[in-house]
Amino acid sequence: MGDSVGVVVPAYDPDILTLEGFIENIRDVLKPETIRLEIDTPRQSHIDRLSEVAEVNASTSRRGKGAAIMSGFDALETDILAFADADGSVPASSFDSIIQQISQGTADVSIASRRHPASHIVAHQTIVRRLLGDVFAFAARTILPTQCRDYQCGAKAVRAEAWDAIGHHCYEPGFAWDLEFVSVAGSLGYEIAEVPVDWEDHPDSTVNPISTSIELGTALVDIKRRTDAIATSPRHRNATPTDHSKLMKLGDDDD
Repeated sequence: MGDSVGVVVPAYDPDILTLEGFIENIRDVLKPETIRLEIDTPRQSHIDRLSEVAEVNASTSRRGKGAAIMSGFDALETDILAFADADGSVPASSFDSIIQQISQGTADVSIASRRHPASHIVAHQTIVRRLLGDVFAFAARTILPTQCRDYQCGAKAVRAEAWDAIGHHCYEPGFAWDLEFVSVAGSLGYEIAEVPVDWEDHPDSTVNPISTSIELGTALVDIKRRTDAIATSPRHRNATPTDHSKLMKLGDDDD
């Protein structure tokens, strides 16, 4: 019997038609045991409609991308945990390739990479977004103990046992969660498979490139501090899992 797969899709103010189509494509291609939609501040009509294609967990407040993913991962009971951004920038076929790295035993952590030489960019970001992304990726590679081409691409997968260890050290509730997840995984010694993908920018994204870049830059310093501590301290490697449902109350008292 193969590994069971659970998929989390975090969403805030999504295009419902796009999201429905993406969820259906995920179901057709991946055939996961569970698709869990973590949606913030939705309309009731959207909840009712999306509940027909996925398991829906709706929050009345805006938690942030990272908090939504962690809530979903902690709720899943499958062998492999995966997430993809709701805009479908990484199509289901490429998402499947990411998950296959885990199911085939190539790695315990697998991430999509727009900057991989073998990736195919169907539609590029604007010049400003590409420049900001390139600068940030370079800064992260220079500063963090875990070097990757692309930390922020919106599709990742992890074996459940690895998440039990990695999740204890993840605190970022917003867009910096991807960066933190990758850096923590590398600092704990997990091999990371960086997978080429087809990727298509969606210019109607709700992500503001300027404010997000500021958020990421600020978080980068804290993430470096925490992941440096993980890499040099055995006690961090043996910590018990964190209850991410209490994330906003706990804070970071790990260092």
